Amino acid sequence: MSESTVIELRNVSLSYEHRPVLRNVNFKLNNGEFCYLIGPTGIGKSSFLKLLYRDVVPDEGSVRVTDFPVNKISMKQVPMLRRRMGIVFQDFQLLQDRDIYDNVAFALQVTGEKPKFIKQRVLEVLGLVGLSHRRKNMPSDLSGGEQQRVVIARALANEPRILLADEPTGNLDPKATQDIMNILKQINNRGTAILLVTHDYAVVKKYPYRTVRLIDGKVQDLIWKGDKLIPLKKEPV
Repeated sequence: MSESTVIELRNVSLSYEHRPVLRNVNFKLNNGEFCYLIGPTGIGKSSFLKLLYRDVVPDEGSVRVTDFPVNKISMKQVPMLRRRMGIVFQDFQLLQDRDIYDNVAFALQVTGEKPKFIKQRVLEVLGLVGLSHRRKNMPSDLSGGEQQRVVIARALANEPRILLADEPTGNLDPKATQDIMNILKQINNRGTAILLVTHDYAVVKKYPYRTVRLIDGKVQDLIWKGDKLIPLKKEPV
């Protein structure tokens, strides 16, 4: 894998209970690239992400993230792998007994960072998502869009090279969706690669980036033609 590539899947196949999910998939994400992964519910998009942070391992093929051969590393190396990436989930997963500052700080405390650095970094990432003024609030005090911004700040705390986002706007209204997408665009402009799973075609069209579709266990690059997404090139027969 070249230095410009941060994610690479080679001939990856994955099954659940003998049901094929991915079939001989090849995929690359380059450093600083923004890419959508689309497809209907249940097609395997979340499983694709789980391969990257080693929640599952492939039946065949290889998965590489930055300098980690993901399906070959030991369990002791998994935390180091996950520090290379930030992960944003649809359902927030914030700690309800801690304020916003401590929710973000927790991501740095578990890696053993010093208090002075933690304070500086937490305020920096909360400022990036426009929430430094809400740092003393509890998660329940915030709207859904604000909570998702906290999740993004937490995901950025360790300065990851890659941000994985699984339906980050799925539960949000149009205004909050716009806010989140503008923040992700800003993060990408600062050099972080983003892989965003979504089924919201309106978002994909409004914020055009590379788009790939998971279909029949394969990954297929798409382009817009009018109001339709079509394959970038025909699959070989």
